Amino acid sequence: MSGPIVEAEGVVKTFGPIRALDGVDISFEAGIIYGLLGPNGAGKTTLIRVLTTLIRPDAGTARVAGIDVLADPTAARTKMGLAGQFAAVDDYLTGRENVEMVGRLYGLSRGDARRRAAEVLERIGLVDAADRPVRTYSGGMRRRLDLAASMVGRPQVLFLDEPTTGIDPRSRIDIWNLIQDLVADGTTILLTTQYLDEADQLAARVAVIDCGRVITEGTPSELKDKLGGAVVELTVTDDCRDQTLAALATVTGEQPAYEPSTKKITVPAPDGARTLMAVVRSLDSSEIVPDDITLRKPTLDDVFLALTGHHAEDQTQTSATKPRRPRRIR
Repeated sequence: MSGPIVEAEGVVKTFGPIRALDGVDISFEAGIIYGLLGPNGAGKTTLIRVLTTLIRPDAGTARVAGIDVLADPTAARTKMGLAGQFAAVDDYLTGRENVEMVGRLYGLSRGDARRRAAEVLERIGLVDAADRPVRTYSGGMRRRLDLAASMVGRPQVLFLDEPTTGIDPRSRIDIWNLIQDLVADGTTILLTTQYLDEADQLAARVAVIDCGRVITEGTPSELKDKLGGAVVELTVTDDCRDQTLAALATVTGEQPAYEPSTKKITVPAPDGARTLMAVVRSLDSSEIVPDDITLRKPTLDDVFLALTGHHAEDQTQTSATKPRRPRRIR
């Protein structure tokens, strides 16, 4: 289709005093993985629920595959698949029965549902376990089965809400490979995640969302380039942290970022090694000896930290407890 395959404009959703979505705008073309990155409570799942017709927004518009999801939710559902944060499978049915049941809900005939279930179970590597009750499956197997169920209707757009949360590293890699295969075959995917490496590895474009607002958007490379290239990362003892932050502020002209959970201080290094040398000279003149110091290229975590003041994987804050407005980088 011509034009964006998914678009939302001015989407607002409140739950009592909490403004879960605060005028969200996103738009992207078909045939890519679009990453929606943010911490718990940022509004990612709420936006997915709006786009997949599960809830209605208080304001704004949304379209999927050219269909207005508010005006014609039934037609929109025929174009999409959804795998939520938790595997929506029946423990007492077999894997095959679960997928066939979803196929029937999509309107497939009994025979077509059976054939389509066999195809997707083969594709996700669950043929050997297909006739076992799901209660015997591991967490990774359950997530793959949930993906199979979301694929059975051959959706144009597949919404994956944190598909790798809580599973082992091997299963996580398997799901990454499956997602990439789906896109190679023509499926468009909107992927929400709080894992920076996941967005960096999979997404062609990324929107960073925090406090219910999209605060920046672009390719992973574009977002990292906005920080000016490399960063200096260092750790110091707690008793000289404030002195270190003050000393480094004279080098960069702004307050360096400090992450309490890792005790790491991050300084943008637009001049690479020259900035590192300036940092070392500043520390030396203040008689500060760091425990560790390194120069490295920025990650999406650096982008998120620069924008919000905390890491994307920080579980301690939610949109209900963060009234501040996030920064924007340009």
